[in-house]
Amino acid sequence: MAAPPPSHLHTILSIFLFLLHLSLLHATLPPSNHPDLAPLLSFKSSSDISNKLSSWKNSSNPCDKSSGFYGVSCLHNRVTGLVLEDLNLHGQFDSLTSLVKLRVLSLKRNRLVGPIPDLSNLTSLKLLFLSYNQISGEFPPLLPSLFRLDLSHNNLSGGIPATLNRLTQLLTLRLEENQFSGSIRFLNLSSLQDFNISMNNVSGEIPASLSGFSDSVFLNNSVLCGFPLLRCKEPEIPSDVSSSPTSLPWTAAVPSNKKSGNNKISTLAIAAIIIGDVLVLALVSLLLYCYFCQKSGEESINEKKNVQQVEKTAYPTPPVSSFEKGRMVFFDGAKRFELEDLLRASAEMLGKGGLGTAYKAVLDDGHVVAVKRLKEVVTGGKREFEQQMEVLGSLRHPNVVSLKAYYFAKDEKLLVYDYMTNGNLFWLLHGNRGPGRTPLNWSTRLKIAAGAARGLAFIHTTGTSVKLIHGNIKSTNILLDKSGNACVSDCGLSSFTPPTAAPRSAGYRAPELSAAGNNRSKPTQKSDIYSFGVLLMELLSGKCPSNVDGSGVLDLPRWVQSVAREEWTAEVFDLELMRYKDIEEEMVQLMNIALSCTSGAVDQRPTMEHVVKMIDDIDGAEEMSPRNDSFDLVSSNSPSVIET
Repeated sequence: MAAPPPSHLHTILSIFLFLLHLSLLHATLPPSNHPDLAPLLSFKSSSDISNKLSSWKNSSNPCDKSSGFYGVSCLHNRVTGLVLEDLNLHGQFDSLTSLVKLRVLSLKRNRLVGPIPDLSNLTSLKLLFLSYNQISGEFPPLLPSLFRLDLSHNNLSGGIPATLNRLTQLLTLRLEENQFSGSIRFLNLSSLQDFNISMNNVSGEIPASLSGFSDSVFLNNSVLCGFPLLRCKEPEIPSDVSSSPTSLPWTAAVPSNKKSGNNKISTLAIAAIIIGDVLVLALVSLLLYCYFCQKSGEESINEKKNVQQVEKTAYPTPPVSSFEKGRMVFFDGAKRFELEDLLRASAEMLGKGGLGTAYKAVLDDGHVVAVKRLKEVVTGGKREFEQQMEVLGSLRHPNVVSLKAYYFAKDEKLLVYDYMTNGNLFWLLHGNRGPGRTPLNWSTRLKIAAGAARGLAFIHTTGTSVKLIHGNIKSTNILLDKSGNACVSDCGLSSFTPPTAAPRSAGYRAPELSAAGNNRSKPTQKSDIYSFGVLLMELLSGKCPSNVDGSGVLDLPRWVQSVAREEWTAEVFDLELMRYKDIEEEMVQLMNIALSCTSGAVDQRPTMEHVVKMIDDIDGAEEMSPRNDSFDLVSSNSPSVIET
């Protein structure tokens, strides 16, 4: 083969040299111009005397995962979390105040000194952990957006400012083992869940807003008093009032009787009056006792009759004539019993809904069922009702509440279900939001979301000739069994709703079901998916979309969309989820699923089968639990933390 012409060799050589030049340029790129790199490197150069932050390179992007900046987490290419614990860091951390997007800052267990710098630039800061350092100075001015503040085990001194009450969302305030002094009587932080001010020099009375905490959080403050510590002493009246007339002005009203005879007469008179009052009161009491003693026997008999009547009406008995026309119909696998057994059962009302009242019924043999007594329903006749019951009674799935039996008569319609022992999702989320509440953790919420999705997907895809629709997805219709599995209840009952009935569960209703003239559109599988999306938002935000307190219906989808996504963690997600670390990504994934389900365009909503797959793909479905140290979000052996 002939050699290439010289001109071609020259061209090939030129290309080779050009490529070599490019590679050299790439190898000598200038340092990264990331806006957060300079503050980080400045802090490293002044504080990292042990070179524990060797992964922080001058030419790296701190938000590039490949660069591996230890303890740094980012959102939208800005540093939002900095967790640097047990690294023997020295000096001050003023340079970190330039990280304007910082949400989490934890510098626990280092050797930092000096006063806390001005944090006013950190408007997004939610969590601040500076415990176990040598920080001195006075209490710093803080941002009202803080949720967690831990300044314990330092050398801080001075008084605690009244401006601390501006932190209305503060959940944690740890100040123990410092040198704070002055009063704390003014403190009024209604959201506070974790508090400690022991081993300081604070004084005065403990405010009522903090009296619910244990005495251990106030110990070793020598002049602190009030519940739960010792009661504060009343001021003593000096023995010689005239020698210091201005020390206690109210003592001037204390009379000074110099005649001992007058004192004796006065004391005897008072004693005689008291004895006379006691005798009169005893006589009147004896007469009243004799009068009511006779009446009490009659009333006790009447009371027993009333109690029996109340117990009997707790589970109202339908007219006898209706029983003669109906019968109990059981489905496969259901325990069989007579209608009379059901009517004799002890009953407890579980709640009232748009279609009727639900009861917990305990049969004579101890078997427990849930009974729904329908009212104001449109069935189209016995045959149509029976056909619908046959469809619903055939649904058997671990995440669907099974219909075990039904009773139909002209004036009475009863549905018998499995009884779910752990209540419904509504009360788990919204019940007892005050002190003593057990928060619903992230793993449980994710498990409930997945279980409810599987149940609804089964309903939508079950092998029937007609597409089955739930029609009323909401948190009160998501029940939990004894193992904590979510089960969808009240499936298919929306078809019995009268046309003139007011729309129920407005906060969950798809926009296409809104009233149009006098006719209302019927629910579809796509409207079920919209309602399920609202349910997911309720799980994530802790906010109720239903009008349960007269405050109006909350349009959750519109509200979530109105909040910028970078602010979701701080504004949208339930505060109870902030105690769990490393879950922000999963929460955002689930919220994105909720947004797709609540799309205004019906055709753009996913199917429930797809929703199940998306939820199953979320990392973190394994069991999670808070750390043992109360409300401490930051792990000592992990550089990552939830950004809030």
